[in-house]
Amino acid sequence: MNDERPPEFDPASAAFQEFLKRLNRADPTTVLCHSDADGVAAGAILYHTLRRLNFPNLTILVTGKGANAYTPQTIQRVAATHPSALFVLDLGCLERPVLPGIPTCFVDHHRPLGVPPEGTLISSYTWRPIPNSALLVYWLCSELIPCEDLLWVAAIGTLSDLGEKAPFSVIAQAKKVYKAKWLHEATALINAGRRSSSGDAETALQAILAAQHPREIVEGASPEARKLAEYRNEVAAALEEGKKAAPKFSGQVALVRVNSPCQIHPLIAQIWRTRLPKYIVLVGNEGYLPGYVAFSMRTATDVNLLDLLSGVEVDVAEGYFGYGHDQATGGVLPTASWNQLLQHLGFPRETWVETGASR
Repeated sequence: MNDERPPEFDPASAAFQEFLKRLNRADPTTVLCHSDADGVAAGAILYHTLRRLNFPNLTILVTGKGANAYTPQTIQRVAATHPSALFVLDLGCLERPVLPGIPTCFVDHHRPLGVPPEGTLISSYTWRPIPNSALLVYWLCSELIPCEDLLWVAAIGTLSDLGEKAPFSVIAQAKKVYKAKWLHEATALINAGRRSSSGDAETALQAILAAQHPREIVEGASPEARKLAEYRNEVAAALEEGKKAAPKFSGQVALVRVNSPCQIHPLIAQIWRTRLPKYIVLVGNEGYLPGYVAFSMRTATDVNLLDLLSGVEVDVAEGYFGYGHDQATGGVLPTASWNQLLQHLGFPRETWVETGASR
């Protein structure tokens, strides 16, 4: 696997190890990870690694429904753990800290928007090809301690973010040991937690932490794994309903409106991205969070979506938007701000969401 790691990996690994050396292992340490399978996998790998490195006072948190590292609910939850050090995985990085004055290590593959004063950023955003967060964490942790038993966790994160054709050997290696069936099914189940109407990524995290093989998640070896199967059925039904929505067009942008408490908008966006390869696909979900529209943007064109959204100034309130990847991004905006975004993109008033209409 070492031959896959680009020259940039060595200084990244050195920075990661230097951050660890500065920590007092007995002090409270918190790991915060994103709620998708890549983020949950990254969190699980780092959590197991820190345990093996004798960090006894360790807390792991996963972001909630419609939240990121900087939304108020997340900051409150992290602050309640009173950490002396913080790891933020797969959640981007801004100039402002998550918790002021707390040394923080960000490990990520999205476009960084700055680094806070107490921050150390380990980013693969400029690497070619770009390893996802779980794979990056796996590589970093493998330099510290044997992690071969966590190969399947890294593979789940990679399958989720980069797909079957990911340009890394981790998937093929994991298939030899754990079989493709179990890896694919476990990936779908882990993602079902955050996609459910509850947004319950905590159950997905606990399921992956409790398992030693992806088969245990698929076969419901833990109560958490069995709950994920229920979530998967809920999301599948919501997705079938969401597929009925048809796009409306403004220039190069195709708008699809759905109304579901489940996080189906990224899935719908990916479907229409394939059907409309010459367009920017924008899927707005009016039923995900009360008073807000959650949305996903995808494109197969050469348009940089992050640059496109950077030219839009709206009040995000307790939401967010414009983080992520050049061709895959999204956010959560108050209804009025969502309408401003649609206006900016040239959509007529009849496509806007009535204020107070989202449930």
